[in-house]
Amino acid sequence: MSGALSVVGACPLDCPDGCSWVVTVEDGKAVKMRGNPDHPYTRGALCVKVNRYLEHTRADDRILYPMRRTGPKGSGQFERISWDEALDEISVRLRAIVDEHGGEAIWPYLGTGTLGYLQGCEGVAGRRFWNVLGASKHWLNICSAAGSTGLRRTLGNAGGMDPENFALSKLILLWGTNTLTSGHHLWKFIQDARANGAYVVAIDPIRTRTADQTDEHLAIRPGTDAALALGLLNVVLAENAQDEEFLAAHTEGWEQFREEILSYPVERVAEITGIPAEAVHRLGTRLAHTRPTALRATHGLQRHAGGGTALRTIASIPGVTGDWRHPGGGVAYSTSDHVHLTIDTRDDLLARPVRTRVMTKIASQLDDVKCLWVYAANPAGSSPDANAIRRQLARDDLFTVVVEQFPTDTVDYADIVLPATMQIEHYDLHAGYGHMYLAWNEPAVEPPGECLSTTETFRRLAAHMGLKEPSLYDSDLELAEQLLASGHPSMEGITLDRLRKEGWVRMNYPKPFAPFAEGFPTPSGRLRFPPAGQAYVPSHTASADRSVYPLTLITPASHMFLNTTFGNNPELRRRAKDPVVLVHPADAEARGLTDGQRVRVHNEGGEFLADVEISDRVAPGVVASPKGRWPKFSPGGANPNAVVAERDGDMGRGPAFHDNLVELSPVS
Repeated sequence: MSGALSVVGACPLDCPDGCSWVVTVEDGKAVKMRGNPDHPYTRGALCVKVNRYLEHTRADDRILYPMRRTGPKGSGQFERISWDEALDEISVRLRAIVDEHGGEAIWPYLGTGTLGYLQGCEGVAGRRFWNVLGASKHWLNICSAAGSTGLRRTLGNAGGMDPENFALSKLILLWGTNTLTSGHHLWKFIQDARANGAYVVAIDPIRTRTADQTDEHLAIRPGTDAALALGLLNVVLAENAQDEEFLAAHTEGWEQFREEILSYPVERVAEITGIPAEAVHRLGTRLAHTRPTALRATHGLQRHAGGGTALRTIASIPGVTGDWRHPGGGVAYSTSDHVHLTIDTRDDLLARPVRTRVMTKIASQLDDVKCLWVYAANPAGSSPDANAIRRQLARDDLFTVVVEQFPTDTVDYADIVLPATMQIEHYDLHAGYGHMYLAWNEPAVEPPGECLSTTETFRRLAAHMGLKEPSLYDSDLELAEQLLASGHPSMEGITLDRLRKEGWVRMNYPKPFAPFAEGFPTPSGRLRFPPAGQAYVPSHTASADRSVYPLTLITPASHMFLNTTFGNNPELRRRAKDPVVLVHPADAEARGLTDGQRVRVHNEGGEFLADVEISDRVAPGVVASPKGRWPKFSPGGANPNAVVAERDGDMGRGPAFHDNLVELSPVS
């Protein structure tokens, strides 16, 4: 293309792959986007969702100007106002709230709509601003908190193996992860391993599109993953295949954990998990005699009462087999703990310690909040107990500001809406949580309308309020340099100038990378096995009364939406069709349900509507309906979060999205 400019950037979305992309710009307009062919993990490919990203930036419903609410909360009725008007009103309201109620009456509610270290979930600039005001802190627990906590208790950090090393594996367990939908770039490395003889097993309550492509699928009962891990290790011990040298040199608590394993024979595990005993024994035998074995465990399996424990016990498997010593062996959950940036949110700016509000407890923790500031999040569409959230957002005494790109269900309840830039329009720094690379996002085009980056929004608001703290006015490039200046060996030689020139850089880790071959970053330097009696925590549904609500509902990721991002994209909505609930034939027959019939999926918390899809992709007693739809675009105005209770898991206050009992009833 004559006169075309290629700009290297990075996908900002909540996916482990953290893709590098290349945007082609002509006459100031972005005309093409493709996966970066030079990036070792992206390898030139983007997903079905992000392939429509440029179209999304130009969508008719994009928010381009500041707006003030004119109708009732929830109506989505607004009028356009100027930035000065918006900042004037916000400044006056924030000052009044701080003076009357204290800074903690402000809740900065930040999500994973972008994972950028400047504009997104780390939100350096915003967090400094909130510290000056003394606002409540925000615990971003919605995605991975339980699993990360469990891994850190076992391994010392949650970093785990380099996913590229899956190409070296001989046995691969895809545990609670639908790779081809949620992070499909890993599949190329799995294919490399299969070409060299690797055996691939999917462990998932649903026979997903990924499970269809594996050598074997084990349909595990939701929330019983730790029990299966113990059962597999029981077979390893029966085969006398434990790595005694590794156990002696690099672990602690082995004797007690060994006794725990012995209390989970295959027959007991089969009863708990719903997996036939012969299948447990067969996989356990394969695990016992195959090195290296890699386990890919992602966020879905830790969204229940025992989620942190499940990851802790799963991470113990390569401690027993010695797979942590081998490239191509171990557990891959999130590589985030291998990223050593300096995230200086300036807590010293706080006049005193402040409370922390929990992201997934917005329904119950908003009572004494007077200002809710939402950015990179859509709690009305993404958080538990959706009906209670709407009641809270409708309060007259709650001043709500939403920084957004599109008119989400949360925007409908805002008092002030501020237009946000999208990824091709601002600077940002990224680190994918499924690989070992940093990426720089250079803006390719100017923002449309009056959209501002999040960092610039906070700079302008600080100036409008007359705040004097110098760090509130650091530029994006200054913030990026501060992030990179950690001094950690993995960051040596990685400068902002280099990132801007090259687009992406692998952090200073060897290839292949076996992070725990010589020890673990725990106080003792050893892997810490779960204490006696703490290797399996049942889900909330395990002992619940099922007489009224007998079905366990799980809500997997959609292939067309990423959380609620793209939930308004007309083409992706068309491809996704109407919401469905997968129902096993036996459960459908017991209720007289037919394929395509619309039903209420309901419990004491609420209900949503979906069309029945009778399928043996789920086991009897389990139903599944994908997440990610906007309530306003769903029949009945609700998505599955209407039936999800505000409930913590066992670690990190991780939410229990998959601990749901429901019933299905026909819609007249």
